Amino acid sequence: MLGLMQNHPLLISSLIDHAERHHGDGQIVSRRVEGDIHHSTWGQVASRARQVAHALDAAALPQASRVATLAWNGYRHLELYYGVSGSGRVLHTLNPRLHPEQLAWIVNHAEDSVVCFDTTFAPLVAAVHAKCPTVKLWVALCDADKLPDIAVPNLVSYEAWIGTQPRTYTWPMLDENAASSLCYTSGTTGNPKGVLYSHRSSVLHSFAATMPDALNLSARDSLLPVVPMFHVNAWGIPYAGAAVGCKLVFPGPAMDGKSIYELIEAEGVTMAAGVPTVWQMLLGHMQTAGLTFSTMKRTVIGGSACPPAMLSTFQDSYGVEVLHAWGMTEMSPLGTVCTLKNKQLALDANGQLKVRLKQGRAVYGVDMKIVDAEGAELPWDGKTFGDLLVRGPWIIDHYFKSDSSPLVDGWFPTGDVATIDADGFMQITDRSKDVIKSGGEWISSIDVENIAMAHPAVAMAACVGMPHPKWDERPIVVVVLKPGQDISREDLLAFYEGRIAKWQIPDDVVFVPAIPLGATGKMQKMSLRQQLKEYVLPGM
Repeated sequence: MLGLMQNHPLLISSLIDHAERHHGDGQIVSRRVEGDIHHSTWGQVASRARQVAHALDAAALPQASRVATLAWNGYRHLELYYGVSGSGRVLHTLNPRLHPEQLAWIVNHAEDSVVCFDTTFAPLVAAVHAKCPTVKLWVALCDADKLPDIAVPNLVSYEAWIGTQPRTYTWPMLDENAASSLCYTSGTTGNPKGVLYSHRSSVLHSFAATMPDALNLSARDSLLPVVPMFHVNAWGIPYAGAAVGCKLVFPGPAMDGKSIYELIEAEGVTMAAGVPTVWQMLLGHMQTAGLTFSTMKRTVIGGSACPPAMLSTFQDSYGVEVLHAWGMTEMSPLGTVCTLKNKQLALDANGQLKVRLKQGRAVYGVDMKIVDAEGAELPWDGKTFGDLLVRGPWIIDHYFKSDSSPLVDGWFPTGDVATIDADGFMQITDRSKDVIKSGGEWISSIDVENIAMAHPAVAMAACVGMPHPKWDERPIVVVVLKPGQDISREDLLAFYEGRIAKWQIPDDVVFVPAIPLGATGKMQKMSLRQQLKEYVLPGM
């Protein structure tokens, strides 16, 4: 027997329709590449998204064609999110921080038909367009009189492209399992892999993201997604924001601490989301200038582990609640968020901090487990660590254009090593490829890095394992100092005393001017190991 309820497909177009109908005057604020602050509304975004859909129809672009974006966070990018997917095409967000050769490879693998780009990236487009034969149209996200002077065929301005199109449009009634958007992994080894999301997966992910024990979004929020819209769809915020009708504040290309702070204060931002490297710049600016927040109450930190010192600074110095979160491109990306349970509110500040440093509890829709090398499930005791596996309705089944599935008995292997405690709080102890095996025991590189980051002289730290004839591997910590700071190797190693087991203390400190970062702001330990290929442990 089937239920007797209406059968409406879960479509991305329904999100923008809802935002327009119920939150049409909700604000969309963008810092543009031109440098000015642009004001729009959910109603205007919906209207212009329909013009995008008409423009794609006029170009005779078939359903499921890929339309790529090479753009910062802004209102035009948001219009494309809805106009492309809502009309039945696939939005493909390109990461402009990738090497041009890798970018061209991704465009060709995706078979993009259209590329829409911010004028900031005009030189990049000029460099790669001849290597992208599938692209028939290049759209500069600007006014007609601001078209960049580059020798690229079939180049039009966005405003000219959509400007004459009607503002009314009937969204097609698609299968909710139809593809809606495409993101590629950062590709630390081999070529990047495409993750193809569906309308259904994205809408369900939006429901989960807005829940109180997740991001806790509402129409009363002013939300600043510093996480780029080209990085896993800005963690789904452009969709979740429409679902609740909150104000969205887009930073554009200005990602420095001063610009982010000014935008937070000017637009009454209550919540922000980003990776630790961005918040380091923000906190550094605030501490130097003696600033405080007037409206911001919470921030979501993901992408890599939040250092304890950063979490404490946000909460103790500025009164901002930190929501530690974890996910992956293959997971749309939300997997866990660290929000306390009722019984944990009775803990003292130190007890609560220990919980908040974990990546958190699975949101509804995500199931997870940890297993040993033979695949046997391990206990949730907060101590036993193993390989982390996940499954759920917004988690990958196959990579784009791949016949084989990465799943193991229906579970996706994340590549992370983690513990899960009795209350379901998961904590990443390492990436499986980064964990350090010393004398038969594992050392968490994250723990070693977090202690170094707690030192007031340290700006960034990375822990890597180095070959050792007796212990197999021993950890060293690679450190970038804050400007004007100085500390000796001996002093930093002494800082570890009492904070970690003696055998886990690094054997050495290597001071460097910079640690290589990937396209999404994560430390690239593979590149770091390459830089250290001539390094020899002390006494060897």
